[in-house]
Amino acid sequence: MCLGIPGQVIRMLDGFEGQLALVDVTGEQRRVNVGMLPEETFAPGDWIIIHMGFAVEKTDRAGAEQALAGLELMGRGRTDFPEVG
Repeated sequence: MCLGIPGQVIRMLDGFEGQLALVDVTGEQRRVNVGMLPEETFAPGDWIIIHMGFAVEKTDRAGAEQALAGLELMGRGRTDFPEVG
């Protein structure tokens, strides 16, 4: 399992044999390599899960929202530690 960040495809970039997309990741534009998913096609509006600059999964809006919610939950950390002793 890897920690993936959801992003939405803005457009495919020229060159790079069709393996590079410009993706919106929480308001930031990033170049993402989609070459690890050769069976998929990508268009503006598509949602992907990104790990280390590579698309590792194509998803839908609900999947992207679920991934983001999981990341936000992990970022909060645990605050309900029991007393020891």
